Amino acid sequence: VDTGASIGPGTRIGANSVVGPGVIIGSDCRIGPNTTLAYCVIGERVVIHPGVQIGQEGFGFVSTPKGHKKVPQLGRVIIHDDVEIGAGSTIDRGALGDTVIGAGTKIDNLVQIAHNVEIGQSCIIVSQVGISGSCRIGNGVVIGGQAGLADHVQVGDRAQIAAKSGVMRDVAAGEVIM
Repeated sequence: VDTGASIGPGTRIGANSVVGPGVIIGSDCRIGPNTTLAYCVIGERVVIHPGVQIGQEGFGFVSTPKGHKKVPQLGRVIIHDDVEIGAGSTIDRGALGDTVIGAGTKIDNLVQIAHNVEIGQSCIIVSQVGISGSCRIGNGVVIGGQAGLADHVQVGDRAQIAAKSGVMRDVAAGEVIM
């Protein structure tokens, strides 16, 4: 646990986990072993399973005549209350703004959430989903296993995306796609 980190009462942290400087964790959370938390604010009653990486730099590069140049990632990850994050998942910190996970959202194992993504409340995101940078996901959205979303896609409230779907366009509220 690094300098300036804050951990709420009743929170348990598993072996070999790292809580970086300035990380804030609310009360009654469960952080699994081998988890790394950096540049994040975590609400109350959040469950983070083993091997999760939160707040690492996203895949941000700009092409120049001399090759690819790294874009600094300066934002955070904000995780609201009652979220559950499955083993081996990764949530990147925002580039300028924050990456946000809404209250009550449940994320399965091996999910990748890129920088600046905003996910609403009470969503279900199943194993091996990949959400590219700056996507906006509404409330109550369900995304099936191994689906992938291109960058800047917006998904409306209560939309459903079937497993193995490749989403390249916006999805309207309540729409079911595959």
